[in-house]
Amino acid sequence: MRKTADRIRHAISFELIGLALVTPLGALAFGMPMADIGVIGVAGATLATLWNYIYNLGFDHLMQRLTGGTRKSVAIRVLHAVMFEVGLLLALLPMIAWYLGISVVQALMMDVSFALFYMVYAFVFNWAYDRVFPLPDWQQVGQEA
Repeated sequence: MRKTADRIRHAISFELIGLALVTPLGALAFGMPMADIGVIGVAGATLATLWNYIYNLGFDHLMQRLTGGTRKSVAIRVLHAVMFEVGLLLALLPMIAWYLGISVVQALMMDVSFALFYMVYAFVFNWAYDRVFPLPDWQQVGQEA
């Protein structure tokens, strides 16, 4: 398991590198000023972090009440992930539309684009992070990819 300091380094570097990438790419893709996309990026990352905590706490309490535990099947994990993204989308849509002065449909397209970017980015970032900062026991067993 990773130590707390390593997890903090991971989270901070993930967000900073993500914002450094998504801001110019988003400005270019949507023809918006980088400062505006940067504000949306920082606000979105902050809201996503807060939503993550609140949503997971509520979901676990609901599971505990309904099933007596928090163990999740594959189907429940899929439902959990989809509901998280829908909740975040609903929270971000009005803010994006209002701040950028665009329609809700344009904000939806932008938000979906950001979500797709972050899915790919998270995969690549986590793979690279594990290569740059491997755990000691991984080196003993040998890392495949």
